[in-house]
Amino acid sequence: MTTGRTVLFAVAGGAAVGNLYWAQPLLDDVAADLGTSSALAGLLVTLTQVGYALGILLVVPLGDVLDRRRLVPGVLLASAVALVGAAVAPGFATLLVALALVGTTTVAGQLLIPLAGDLADPAARGRVVGTIASGVLTGILLSRTVSGVIAGFAGWRTVYVVAAVAAVVLAVLLRRAIPELPPRERVAYPRLIGSVFRAVGAHRAVRVTLVISAAVFAVFTMFWTSLTFLLSAPPYGWSTTAIGAVGLVGLAGAVAAQRVGRLHDRGWSVPVTGGALVLVLVSLVVAGLGAGSVPVVLVAVLLLDVGVQATNVLNQTRLFAIDPAARSRLNTAFVTSNFVGGAIGSAVAGVLWNAGGWTAVTIGGSVLVGFATTVWAVHRRRALVVPERTASA
Repeated sequence: MTTGRTVLFAVAGGAAVGNLYWAQPLLDDVAADLGTSSALAGLLVTLTQVGYALGILLVVPLGDVLDRRRLVPGVLLASAVALVGAAVAPGFATLLVALALVGTTTVAGQLLIPLAGDLADPAARGRVVGTIASGVLTGILLSRTVSGVIAGFAGWRTVYVVAAVAAVVLAVLLRRAIPELPPRERVAYPRLIGSVFRAVGAHRAVRVTLVISAAVFAVFTMFWTSLTFLLSAPPYGWSTTAIGAVGLVGLAGAVAAQRVGRLHDRGWSVPVTGGALVLVLVSLVVAGLGAGSVPVVLVAVLLLDVGVQATNVLNQTRLFAIDPAARSRLNTAFVTSNFVGGAIGSAVAGVLWNAGGWTAVTIGGSVLVGFATTVWAVHRRRALVVPERTASA
């Protein structure tokens, strides 16, 4: 993994995952253009996410058995076709189908991360994975802003045209950049999908890591969902645009994701994970006590994003060290568990907000982080310690 290849993987991963979020600031424009309601237009985001979950489960495991030099560019080209379909969609139903296909095919980032784990020198694996993970996070954070700017100048359809062109360009670059790799063992597709669950069941460290990661991601989505409620209500009354701009504070999390991988390379993965969990807990305490102050809330956002992204990178890198032959399948399990945790967090956010407002949300989040920290503390000396012979594979 040269510096250039690492940067290309990071850019490609960020551009791919950004496809999931182009529609969020465009919903009103799409609704007006296609003659539907804003509420119904919200299904565009939901269907894209559902498609992504299917892609993670059904496409990403192929990275363990197929030639990634062909698979990754092929997935990007398929995504480009789906994006063009969204750009030219004549009606709302067609756009729904196109965006569901965009979600299913926009998994290049989750194929590139385990590929980078295979290509990286063991002593630099954490740094490489962290850099690419930071690229993916940056794509998530910037996609809404980029989408709004392009749509403001040239309309919402142009957003998908630009994304399609970017996907084609990245497919060509990656076809040249990904090196020739030894052939991998052929596995029947049903057996391959089933082996995702067997890989999780075979390693206690995987199960423990997935529990911690899902709990932390649930807190992350719970916090951000409720933050919208907090900032849109009195005494703030912020607009949607202003609330969206708060997400740029999360770029600090992208920087943390890039840097924290180096700590894994030094053998500090488990203790730093504990420190990151404590940081998330501190952020929730700060948020709860400082709900009436914008600067304090922004500090809480900064601390939360750094803690959550540090935990994610360390957990993901540790999984890659457990079973090198199943990295794509373990990544499937990792992303899926985070997706489930995030969905639960979003659902619980509304319940807690209605029950007790921001205070209830921060207390609920603290309980979840406390649970994750307890799991970490119980297993930090056994299950979470990856044997040296495996870590260097």
